[in-house]
Amino acid sequence: MVMILNVNGRSVSVTGDPTARLSHVLRDELGLTGLKEGCLEGECGACTILVDGAPVHACLMLAFQAQGREIVTVEGTDRDGLRAGLQAAFVAGGAVQCGYCTPGMVMAAEGLLKANPAPSTDEIRHALAGNICRCTGHDSIVRAVAAEAARRREART
Repeated sequence: MVMILNVNGRSVSVTGDPTARLSHVLRDELGLTGLKEGCLEGECGACTILVDGAPVHACLMLAFQAQGREIVTVEGTDRDGLRAGLQAAFVAGGAVQCGYCTPGMVMAAEGLLKANPAPSTDEIRHALAGNICRCTGHDSIVRAVAAEAARRREART
């Protein structure tokens, strides 16, 4: 079956099993390997992407369910080939170690900041609760998200 997906601002045609996991289609068919697959049960958050602006575990969504929806992966957050915004804040704040969870964390945080540009620490922790990091713990990640939220608010004024 041919499916038309809107990924990172461009329309792409994918031929394949419509019941394949969206995570598989994005990684294997479209080469978007920033998305990681961990548990394949929606527990670890490594595969988090944005669908219509909201964080979604791509391992739990079937490819055909994504047709007609706006999909953004971590690759779609780059600006002119540079790691921008949250990615830069994660690096600057020491919120990255092995990096496996980072794309999912970035996307979960991006979804939060789209919905709430001034989240409290508790709101950040809640938004990231579906993402597991076994290296840094969440403190440096929460600080990085808070720093990026503050930077964005300052940039708007």
